[in-house]
Amino acid sequence: MISNERPSPYGHRHQPWQHSTPPSNEEMLRVERVHIERKTFVFMLKENPRGRFLRITEDVQGRREAIIVPATGLEEFCRMLGEMAKASVAAPARETEPPPAD
Repeated sequence: MISNERPSPYGHRHQPWQHSTPPSNEEMLRVERVHIERKTFVFMLKENPRGRFLRITEDVQGRREAIIVPATGLEEFCRMLGEMAKASVAAPARETEPPPAD
């Protein structure tokens, strides 16, 4: 046996890219992408045996994070997002200070 093939005394280590449950049957209903600055957002409307949902994935230089919004909450989610956009426009922008000169 090669030394790196020995089992760990602490048991199996879960890798972050491994799924703990097998993927379910998901049907893709629609996909939209938007690029903002260095980020790409992918909006996927999907359906599986438990219902419809929106998966929003943020991709920043290969690192991905995602949230899932059940279809039952999409209208409320969109309403809140619209309110945040209005608040962002209405609030005065803070002036940023230039970095100190060396």
